[in-house]
Amino acid sequence: MNVHRRQFGAAALAMAAAWTAGAQDTYPSRAITLVVAYAPTGDTDAMARLYAARLSARLKQPVVVLNRPGAAGTIGSRYVGQAAPDGHTLLFAPNTVATAPLVMKPEALTYDVLNDFAPIVQTSICPLILVANPATGFKTLADVVDAARGGRQLAFGTPGPGSPMHIAGEWLNRAAGIGIQHVPYRANVAAQIIGGHVPLGYVTLGTVAPYLQAGKVTALAVTDPARSSFLPDVPTMAESGYPQVVVGAWHGFFAPKGTPDHVVALLNRHLNEILRMPDVVETLKHFAAEPVGGPPARLKELVAADHRRLGGIIGELGIRAD
Repeated sequence: MNVHRRQFGAAALAMAAAWTAGAQDTYPSRAITLVVAYAPTGDTDAMARLYAARLSARLKQPVVVLNRPGAAGTIGSRYVGQAAPDGHTLLFAPNTVATAPLVMKPEALTYDVLNDFAPIVQTSICPLILVANPATGFKTLADVVDAARGGRQLAFGTPGPGSPMHIAGEWLNRAAGIGIQHVPYRANVAAQIIGGHVPLGYVTLGTVAPYLQAGKVTALAVTDPARSSFLPDVPTMAESGYPQVVVGAWHGFFAPKGTPDHVVALLNRHLNEILRMPDVVETLKHFAAEPVGGPPARLKELVAADHRRLGGIIGELGIRAD
């Protein structure tokens, strides 16, 4: 009897192994939808299309970018969080994915970033900077703070409530004892600054690099812990007198929770290899992005750290969606 049980057990294990191998061989079995929770402008969308093209070539299936903008990215993120966990619907997102839900009213919460997704890989980090329209006359962060303290009415633009940019702006308000108004934009924030619709803005460097070179915007400070190699002459917030204001920017890939481990591992491997491709590294420089890569656990830890640290600041500052 025990012999029969052992034989049956061995057969079952063999069948399971064969099924698993077959499942791995068939992924992906159709086109993959890569969701970007923002409009088809800016660096998030452009990087998504770069990765989509490389993934498609490797996986031998179309990888189609789908833009689902709205509500500071939470609409598109929710769409992926509720998708079938089979690896055919993925999310490419900036770190707003970890903070935007924290500014929503309880009845408007759409996903749990810590429990609704399977992290795949952190793709890059990007400098986050405060810029000004040259017509303001601002050359430094001190100029902005002095003007605000002197009663000048100012506003700063961001991609939306709960974004790292929004957090940085409100954090500076508290640290400096000023009250610059927040103005969220669904469209490209750089265009709003250049057009004179808003005097200041918090943006990733890649979205304004050409305008900086052309003198259409002025970089005042970097919100990252250290100066960026892409902007070595621009001081950090810490160097400008506000060491507590530290907010970085990053991007990463996610799948719905429950996506099979072998699918996550396959995507992680391909994306890590893509991030090492010389042409990809060179293209990322145009977005002022530095490739990161690594295992899914690195991205999981990063999301949890941002959720905890920046979530605390959101609570302290009372930041809420407008």
